Amino acid sequence: MKHLIVSVAGLGFADVLRHWEGRLGGLSFRPAESVFPAVTCTAQASFRTGLLPREHGMVSNGVFLRSLLRPSFWEQSAALVRGPRIWEAARRAGRTVGILFWQQSLGEAADVVVSPAPIHKHGGGTILGCSVRPAELGAKLEASFGAFPLFRYWGPLASSKIGDAVAGYAEAVARGADPDDLFVYLPTLDYDLQRFGPEDARAGKAFAAAASQLSRLAALAEKAGAEFTAFGDYAITQVTAPPAFPNRLLREKGFFLTRGVKGMAYPDIFFSKAFAMADHEIAHVYVRNPGDVAAVADLFRASGEYAEVAERTPSAEWGAATAGEILLVAKEGSWCAYPWWTDPREAPDFAGHVDIHNKPGYDPCELFFERGLRFPPPTARDASRIRGTHGRKCGIAWASTCVKDAESLVALARAVPL
Repeated sequence: MKHLIVSVAGLGFADVLRHWEGRLGGLSFRPAESVFPAVTCTAQASFRTGLLPREHGMVSNGVFLRSLLRPSFWEQSAALVRGPRIWEAARRAGRTVGILFWQQSLGEAADVVVSPAPIHKHGGGTILGCSVRPAELGAKLEASFGAFPLFRYWGPLASSKIGDAVAGYAEAVARGADPDDLFVYLPTLDYDLQRFGPEDARAGKAFAAAASQLSRLAALAEKAGAEFTAFGDYAITQVTAPPAFPNRLLREKGFFLTRGVKGMAYPDIFFSKAFAMADHEIAHVYVRNPGDVAAVADLFRASGEYAEVAERTPSAEWGAATAGEILLVAKEGSWCAYPWWTDPREAPDFAGHVDIHNKPGYDPCELFFERGLRFPPPTARDASRIRGTHGRKCGIAWASTCVKDAESLVALARAVPL
Protein backbone atom coordinates (compact mmCIF):
# COMPACT_ATOMS: atom_id res chain seq x y z
CA MET A 1 0.00 0.00 0.00
CA LYS A 2 1.25 3.45 -0.97
CA HIS A 3 -1.67 5.68 0.04
CA LEU A 4 -4.62 5.24 2.43
CA ILE A 5 -7.46 7.75 2.01
CA VAL A 6 -10.31 7.85 4.55
CA SER A 7 -13.62 9.65 4.08
CA VAL A 8 -14.93 10.34 7.61
CA ALA A 9 -18.65 11.04 7.91
CA GLY A 10 -19.46 14.24 9.78
CA LEU A 11 -15.87 15.35 10.40
CA GLY A 12 -16.32 19.10 10.79
CA PHE A 13 -13.37 21.33 11.65
CA ALA A 14 -15.12 23.01 14.59
CA ASP A 15 -15.83 19.62 16.14
CA VAL A 16 -12.24 18.46 15.61
CA LEU A 17 -11.08 21.53 17.51
CA ARG A 18 -13.61 20.87 20.28
CA HIS A 19 -12.96 17.15 20.74
CA TRP A 20 -9.40 16.59 19.52
CA GLU A 21 -7.96 20.11 19.86
CA GLY A 22 -7.14 19.92 16.17
CA ARG A 23 -4.77 16.98 16.47
CA LEU A 24 -4.99 13.21 16.57
CA GLY A 25 -1.73 11.41 17.26
CA GLY A 26 0.65 12.66 14.60
CA LEU A 27 -2.13 14.13 12.46
CA SER A 28 -2.72 17.87 12.41
CA PHE A 29 -6.13 18.82 11.02
CA ARG A 30 -6.77 21.82 8.78
CA PRO A 31 -10.03 23.50 7.70
CA ALA A 32 -11.48 23.37 4.21
CA GLU A 33 -14.75 24.26 2.55
CA SER A 34 -17.18 21.45 1.75
CA VAL A 35 -18.90 21.00 -1.58
CA PHE A 36 -22.56 21.94 -1.84
CA PRO A 37 -24.81 20.16 -1.13
CA ALA A 38 -22.71 18.79 1.73
CA VAL A 39 -24.06 15.23 1.79
CA THR A 40 -22.32 11.87 1.53
CA CYS A 41 -22.79 10.87 -2.11
CA THR A 42 -22.12 14.36 -3.42
CA ALA A 43 -18.95 14.80 -1.38
CA GLN A 44 -17.52 11.38 -2.21
CA ALA A 45 -18.27 11.86 -5.92
CA SER A 46 -16.50 15.22 -5.81
CA PHE A 47 -13.46 13.72 -4.13
CA ARG A 48 -12.98 10.83 -6.49
CA THR A 49 -13.40 13.01 -9.58
CA GLY A 50 -12.01 16.34 -8.37
CA LEU A 51 -15.13 17.91 -9.93
CA LEU A 52 -18.02 20.01 -8.67
CA PRO A 53 -21.52 18.50 -8.42
CA ARG A 54 -22.68 20.34 -11.55
CA GLU A 55 -20.00 18.41 -13.43
CA HIS A 56 -20.23 14.90 -11.96
CA GLY A 57 -24.03 14.98 -11.56
CA MET A 58 -24.37 13.39 -8.11
CA VAL A 59 -26.28 16.28 -6.55
CA SER A 60 -27.67 14.50 -3.48
CA ASN A 61 -27.92 11.08 -1.85
CA GLY A 62 -30.92 10.43 -4.07
CA VAL A 63 -31.43 10.40 -7.81
CA PHE A 64 -34.59 11.32 -9.66
CA LEU A 65 -34.98 9.20 -12.76
CA ARG A 66 -36.88 11.55 -15.05
CA SER A 67 -37.58 8.87 -17.65
CA LEU A 68 -39.24 6.71 -14.97
CA LEU A 69 -40.56 9.58 -12.82
CA ARG A 70 -39.10 7.75 -9.84
CA PRO A 71 -36.89 8.98 -7.00
CA SER A 72 -34.48 6.51 -5.45
CA PHE A 73 -31.98 6.92 -2.64
CA TRP A 74 -28.61 5.28 -2.03
CA GLU A 75 -28.29 3.72 -5.47
CA GLN A 76 -24.84 2.18 -5.77
CA SER A 77 -24.01 2.17 -9.47
CA ALA A 78 -20.67 3.87 -10.19
CA ALA A 79 -22.13 4.98 -13.55
CA LEU A 80 -24.16 7.61 -11.68
CA VAL A 81 -20.92 9.56 -11.10
CA ARG A 82 -19.75 11.22 -14.31
CA GLY A 83 -16.19 12.21 -15.04
CA PRO A 84 -12.68 10.76 -14.81
CA ARG A 85 -11.45 9.37 -11.49
CA ILE A 86 -8.44 10.86 -9.75
CA TRP A 87 -6.72 7.45 -9.84
CA GLU A 88 -7.04 6.76 -13.59
CA ALA A 89 -3.52 7.83 -14.52
CA ALA A 90 -2.11 5.80 -11.63
CA ARG A 91 -3.97 2.67 -12.76
CA ARG A 92 -2.75 3.14 -16.32
CA ALA A 93 0.75 3.25 -14.87
CA GLY A 94 0.20 -0.11 -13.18
CA ARG A 95 -0.94 0.93 -9.68
CA THR A 96 -3.89 -0.83 -8.09
CA VAL A 97 -6.87 0.79 -6.36
CA GLY A 98 -9.22 -0.47 -3.66
CA ILE A 99 -12.51 1.08 -2.47
CA LEU A 100 -14.13 -0.02 0.80
CA PHE A 101 -17.69 1.08 1.64
CA TRP A 102 -17.73 4.22 -0.50
CA GLN A 103 -21.06 5.12 -2.10
CA GLN A 104 -21.62 4.44 -5.81
CA SER A 105 -18.74 1.96 -5.95
CA LEU A 106 -20.45 -1.00 -7.64
CA GLY A 107 -19.09 -1.37 -11.14
CA GLU A 108 -16.29 1.10 -10.41
CA ALA A 109 -13.06 0.82 -12.39
CA ALA A 110 -11.02 -0.38 -9.42
CA ASP A 111 -9.11 -3.53 -8.58
CA VAL A 112 -10.72 -4.12 -5.16
CA VAL A 113 -14.30 -3.15 -4.25
CA VAL A 114 -16.16 -3.95 -1.03
CA SER A 115 -19.68 -2.60 -0.65
CA PRO A 116 -22.71 -3.74 1.39
CA ALA A 117 -25.12 -5.55 -0.92
CA PRO A 118 -27.81 -7.38 1.07
CA ILE A 119 -30.37 -9.64 -0.57
CA HIS A 120 -33.96 -8.84 0.43
CA LYS A 121 -35.98 -12.05 0.37
CA HIS A 122 -39.46 -12.12 -1.16
CA GLY A 123 -40.99 -13.64 1.93
CA GLY A 124 -39.41 -11.08 4.22
CA GLY A 125 -36.04 -10.93 5.89
CA THR A 126 -32.61 -10.09 4.60
CA ILE A 127 -29.51 -12.06 3.67
CA LEU A 128 -26.56 -9.99 4.85
CA GLY A 129 -23.49 -9.72 2.69
CA CYS A 130 -21.19 -7.56 0.60
CA SER A 131 -20.44 -7.31 -3.07
CA VAL A 132 -16.69 -7.92 -3.29
CA ARG A 133 -14.30 -7.75 -6.20
CA PRO A 134 -12.38 -10.01 -6.69
CA ALA A 135 -14.76 -12.79 -5.66
CA GLU A 136 -12.05 -14.86 -3.96
CA LEU A 137 -11.35 -11.93 -1.64
CA GLY A 138 -15.03 -11.91 -0.68
CA ALA A 139 -14.84 -15.54 0.38
CA LYS A 140 -11.81 -14.79 2.55
CA LEU A 141 -13.44 -11.76 4.17
CA GLU A 142 -16.61 -13.69 4.96
CA ALA A 143 -14.57 -16.52 6.43
CA SER A 144 -12.73 -14.05 8.66
CA PHE A 145 -15.58 -11.72 9.67
CA GLY A 146 -18.83 -13.53 8.92
CA ALA A 147 -21.73 -11.64 7.39
CA PHE A 148 -21.30 -7.87 7.30
CA PRO A 149 -23.29 -6.39 10.24
CA LEU A 150 -25.63 -4.25 8.15
CA PHE A 151 -27.89 -3.54 11.15
CA ARG A 152 -24.95 -1.62 12.67
CA TYR A 153 -24.40 0.30 9.43
CA TRP A 154 -27.86 1.91 9.36
CA GLY A 155 -31.12 1.81 11.30
CA PRO A 156 -32.08 2.02 14.98
CA LEU A 157 -29.21 -0.30 15.96
CA ALA A 158 -26.56 1.58 13.96
CA SER A 159 -23.65 2.52 16.15
CA SER A 160 -20.03 3.60 16.25
CA LYS A 161 -19.10 -0.09 16.50
CA ILE A 162 -19.42 -0.33 12.72
CA GLY A 163 -16.19 1.65 12.46
CA ASP A 164 -14.37 -1.20 14.17
CA ALA A 165 -15.68 -3.57 11.50
CA VAL A 166 -14.63 -1.17 8.72
CA ALA A 167 -11.12 -0.88 10.19
CA GLY A 168 -10.92 -4.67 10.37
CA TYR A 169 -11.89 -5.00 6.71
CA ALA A 170 -9.29 -2.39 5.75
CA GLU A 171 -6.55 -4.27 7.61
CA ALA A 172 -7.57 -7.55 5.98
CA VAL A 173 -7.62 -6.04 2.49
CA ALA A 174 -4.21 -4.43 3.08
CA ARG A 175 -2.79 -7.80 4.17
CA GLY A 176 -4.39 -9.72 1.33
CA ALA A 177 -5.06 -7.82 -1.90
CA ASP A 178 -2.74 -4.95 -0.83
CA PRO A 179 -3.90 -2.28 -3.31
CA ASP A 180 -1.50 0.61 -3.86
CA ASP A 181 -4.20 3.20 -3.17
CA LEU A 182 -6.92 2.26 -0.69
CA PHE A 183 -10.06 4.38 -0.17
CA VAL A 184 -12.06 3.70 3.02
CA TYR A 185 -15.33 5.17 4.32
CA LEU A 186 -15.63 5.54 8.11
CA PRO A 187 -19.29 6.23 9.09
CA THR A 188 -18.83 6.29 12.88
CA LEU A 189 -19.87 9.88 13.57
CA ASP A 190 -22.98 9.79 11.41
CA TYR A 191 -25.36 8.15 13.85
CA ASP A 192 -25.29 9.74 17.30
CA LEU A 193 -24.52 13.18 15.88
CA GLN A 194 -27.77 12.98 13.91
CA ARG A 195 -29.69 11.39 16.75
CA PHE A 196 -28.58 13.73 19.50
CA GLY A 197 -26.71 16.58 17.83
CA PRO A 198 -23.04 17.57 17.97
CA GLU A 199 -23.55 19.57 21.17
CA ASP A 200 -24.85 16.58 23.15
CA ALA A 201 -22.52 14.73 25.53
CA ARG A 202 -23.03 11.55 23.53
CA ALA A 203 -21.27 13.21 20.59
CA GLY A 204 -18.09 13.11 22.68
CA LYS A 205 -18.35 9.32 22.91
CA ALA A 206 -18.79 9.09 19.16
CA PHE A 207 -15.70 11.26 18.62
CA ALA A 208 -13.73 9.10 21.03
CA ALA A 209 -14.69 5.99 19.03
CA ALA A 210 -13.83 7.70 15.74
CA ALA A 211 -10.46 8.79 17.15
CA SER A 212 -9.62 5.20 18.04
CA GLN A 213 -10.62 3.90 14.62
CA LEU A 214 -8.89 6.67 12.68
CA SER A 215 -5.73 6.12 14.72
CA ARG A 216 -5.95 2.44 13.87
CA LEU A 217 -6.14 3.25 10.16
CA ALA A 218 -3.30 5.77 10.41
CA ALA A 219 -1.19 3.10 12.10
CA LEU A 220 -2.02 0.71 9.26
CA ALA A 221 -0.67 3.26 6.77
CA GLU A 222 2.43 3.96 8.85
CA LYS A 223 3.24 0.25 9.15
CA ALA A 224 3.00 -0.08 5.37
CA GLY A 225 5.11 3.03 4.80
CA ALA A 226 2.13 4.62 3.05
CA GLU A 227 0.92 8.21 2.84
CA PHE A 228 -2.27 8.91 4.81
CA THR A 229 -5.11 11.32 4.09
CA ALA A 230 -8.37 11.73 6.04
CA PHE A 231 -11.14 14.21 5.26
CA GLY A 232 -14.68 15.00 6.39
CA ASP A 233 -17.44 14.90 3.82
CA TYR A 234 -19.58 17.39 5.77
CA ALA A 235 -20.11 18.83 9.25
CA ILE A 236 -23.22 18.03 11.29
CA THR A 237 -24.96 20.99 12.93
CA GLN A 238 -27.36 21.13 15.86
CA VAL A 239 -31.09 21.06 15.07
CA THR A 240 -32.80 23.87 16.98
CA ALA A 241 -36.02 24.34 14.98
CA PRO A 242 -38.79 22.13 13.54
CA PRO A 243 -38.16 20.64 10.09
CA ALA A 244 -39.72 22.00 6.91
CA PHE A 245 -42.07 19.74 4.95
CA PRO A 246 -41.93 20.88 1.32
CA ASN A 247 -44.20 18.11 0.00
CA ARG A 248 -46.95 19.07 2.44
CA LEU A 249 -47.01 22.54 0.92
CA LEU A 250 -46.94 21.16 -2.63
CA ARG A 251 -49.79 18.80 -1.79
CA GLU A 252 -51.82 21.55 -0.14
CA LYS A 253 -51.51 23.72 -3.25
CA GLY A 254 -52.33 20.91 -5.68
CA PHE A 255 -48.87 20.40 -7.19
CA PHE A 256 -48.15 17.08 -5.44
CA LEU A 257 -50.73 14.32 -5.77
CA THR A 258 -51.27 11.16 -3.77
CA ARG A 259 -52.98 7.86 -4.41
CA GLY A 260 -55.24 6.46 -1.69
CA VAL A 261 -54.55 2.80 -0.87
CA LYS A 262 -56.45 1.34 2.10
CA GLY A 263 -56.58 4.74 3.74
CA MET A 264 -52.88 5.41 3.19
CA ALA A 265 -51.61 8.22 0.95
CA TYR A 266 -48.95 6.97 -1.46
CA PRO A 267 -47.12 9.40 -3.76
CA ASP A 268 -48.51 9.69 -7.28
CA ILE A 269 -45.50 11.28 -8.92
CA PHE A 270 -46.66 10.19 -12.38
CA PHE A 271 -49.43 12.78 -12.35
CA SER A 272 -47.94 15.31 -9.94
CA LYS A 273 -46.85 18.70 -11.25
CA ALA A 274 -44.03 19.00 -8.70
CA PHE A 275 -42.26 16.84 -6.14
CA ALA A 276 -39.61 17.67 -3.51
CA MET A 277 -36.83 15.13 -3.00
CA ALA A 278 -35.79 15.99 0.56
CA ASP A 279 -32.24 15.26 1.70
CA HIS A 280 -31.11 16.60 5.08
CA GLU A 281 -30.90 20.43 4.93
CA ILE A 282 -31.72 20.63 1.23
CA ALA A 283 -34.46 19.50 -1.13
CA HIS A 284 -34.48 19.27 -4.91
CA VAL A 285 -37.86 20.23 -6.34
CA TYR A 286 -38.63 18.60 -9.68
CA VAL A 287 -41.23 20.54 -11.66
CA ARG A 288 -42.73 18.86 -14.71
CA ASN A 289 -43.90 21.94 -16.63
CA PRO A 290 -41.25 24.66 -17.11
CA GLY A 291 -44.05 27.21 -16.99
CA ASP A 292 -44.76 26.25 -13.36
CA VAL A 293 -41.21 26.74 -12.04
CA ALA A 294 -41.58 30.41 -11.12
CA ALA A 295 -44.93 29.83 -9.40
CA VAL A 296 -43.59 26.90 -7.36
CA ALA A 297 -40.50 28.86 -6.37
CA ASP A 298 -42.65 31.82 -5.29
CA LEU A 299 -44.78 29.43 -3.25
CA PHE A 300 -41.76 28.34 -1.23
CA ARG A 301 -40.44 31.87 -0.88
CA ALA A 302 -43.79 33.05 0.44
CA SER A 303 -43.81 30.27 3.05
CA GLY A 304 -40.88 31.88 4.86
CA GLU A 305 -39.57 28.43 5.85
CA TYR A 306 -36.38 28.40 3.79
CA ALA A 307 -33.09 30.26 3.90
CA GLU A 308 -32.77 29.96 0.13
CA VAL A 309 -35.05 29.12 -2.78
CA ALA A 310 -32.92 28.96 -5.92
CA GLU A 311 -33.86 28.14 -9.50
CA ARG A 312 -31.34 25.96 -11.31
CA THR A 313 -28.71 27.56 -13.52
CA PRO A 314 -25.76 25.85 -15.22
CA SER A 315 -23.32 28.02 -13.25
CA ALA A 316 -24.65 26.96 -9.84
CA GLU A 317 -22.36 24.54 -7.99
CA TRP A 318 -25.31 22.12 -7.79
CA GLY A 319 -26.70 22.98 -11.22
CA ALA A 320 -26.33 19.65 -13.03
CA ALA A 321 -29.08 18.43 -15.34
CA THR A 322 -29.78 15.76 -12.71
CA ALA A 323 -30.74 18.44 -10.15
CA GLY A 324 -34.22 19.73 -9.52
CA GLU A 325 -35.56 22.81 -11.22
CA ILE A 326 -35.54 24.42 -7.77
CA LEU A 327 -33.27 23.88 -4.77
CA LEU A 328 -34.49 24.56 -1.25
CA VAL A 329 -32.10 25.19 1.64
CA ALA A 330 -33.58 24.97 5.12
CA LYS A 331 -33.06 27.75 7.61
CA GLU A 332 -30.14 27.28 9.97
CA GLY A 333 -31.09 24.80 12.68
CA SER A 334 -33.84 23.25 10.54
CA TRP A 335 -33.91 20.55 7.86
CA CYS A 336 -36.16 19.22 5.07
CA ALA A 337 -38.34 16.17 5.80
CA TYR A 338 -39.95 14.11 3.05
CA PRO A 339 -43.50 13.35 4.45
CA TRP A 340 -46.53 14.82 2.66
CA TRP A 341 -49.14 13.73 5.19
CA THR A 342 -50.21 15.31 8.48
CA ASP A 343 -52.71 12.67 9.59
CA PRO A 344 -50.63 9.68 10.84
CA ARG A 345 -53.33 7.33 9.52
CA GLU A 346 -52.32 8.41 6.01
CA ALA A 347 -48.69 7.42 6.47
CA PRO A 348 -47.65 4.81 3.87
CA ASP A 349 -46.56 1.40 5.09
CA PHE A 350 -42.89 2.17 4.42
CA ALA A 351 -42.94 5.17 6.77
CA GLY A 352 -42.40 2.98 9.84
CA HIS A 353 -39.62 0.81 8.44
CA VAL A 354 -36.01 1.05 7.35
CA ASP A 355 -36.61 1.33 3.61
CA ILE A 356 -33.77 3.44 2.26
CA HIS A 357 -34.29 2.65 -1.41
CA ASN A 358 -38.06 3.03 -1.69
CA LYS A 359 -38.69 6.09 0.45
CA PRO A 360 -38.74 9.11 -1.89
CA GLY A 361 -36.55 11.10 0.49
CA TYR A 362 -33.91 10.70 3.16
CA ASP A 363 -35.43 9.68 6.51
CA PRO A 364 -33.19 10.11 9.58
CA CYS A 365 -36.08 8.91 11.75
CA GLU A 366 -34.92 5.42 10.79
CA LEU A 367 -32.21 5.89 13.44
CA PHE A 368 -34.86 5.45 16.16
CA PHE A 369 -37.40 2.83 17.14
CA GLU A 370 -40.93 4.11 17.62
CA ARG A 371 -41.84 4.62 21.25
CA GLY A 372 -44.22 2.10 22.75
CA LEU A 373 -44.52 -1.65 23.13
CA ARG A 374 -44.90 -3.29 19.74
CA PHE A 375 -43.14 -6.25 18.17
CA PRO A 376 -41.45 -6.06 15.86
CA PRO A 377 -40.92 -2.42 16.78
CA PRO A 378 -41.43 0.01 13.87
CA THR A 379 -38.99 2.82 13.20
CA ALA A 380 -39.88 6.28 14.46
CA ARG A 381 -42.03 8.71 12.49
CA ASP A 382 -41.55 11.71 14.78
CA ALA A 383 -39.19 14.09 12.96
CA SER A 384 -38.78 16.23 16.08
CA ARG A 385 -36.49 13.57 17.56
CA ILE A 386 -33.70 14.40 15.09
CA ARG A 387 -31.14 16.73 16.64
CA GLY A 388 -28.37 16.87 14.04
CA THR A 389 -28.37 17.58 10.30
CA HIS A 390 -26.17 18.70 7.39
CA GLY A 391 -26.22 19.72 3.75
CA ARG A 392 -25.42 23.43 3.84
CA LYS A 393 -21.98 24.70 2.86
CA CYS A 394 -19.79 24.03 5.88
CA GLY A 395 -16.27 23.80 7.23
CA ILE A 396 -14.80 20.31 7.07
CA ALA A 397 -11.56 18.96 8.53
CA TRP A 398 -8.72 17.18 6.76
CA ALA A 399 -5.29 15.86 7.59
CA SER A 400 -2.63 14.46 5.29
CA THR A 401 0.96 13.35 5.39
CA CYS A 402 1.49 14.41 1.77
CA VAL A 403 -0.82 17.38 1.06
CA LYS A 404 0.16 20.64 2.74
CA ASP A 405 -2.52 23.04 1.55
CA ALA A 406 -6.10 22.72 0.28
CA GLU A 407 -8.81 25.32 0.71
CA SER A 408 -11.68 23.06 -0.38
CA LEU A 409 -12.63 19.41 -0.70
CA VAL A 410 -12.23 19.57 -4.48
CA ALA A 411 -8.79 21.18 -4.13
CA LEU A 412 -7.77 18.41 -1.73
CA ALA A 413 -8.90 15.74 -4.19
CA ARG A 414 -6.85 17.35 -6.95
CA ALA A 415 -3.80 17.65 -4.68
CA VAL A 416 -3.63 14.03 -3.52
CA PRO A 417 -0.67 12.45 -5.32
CA LEU A 418 -1.71 9.06 -6.66
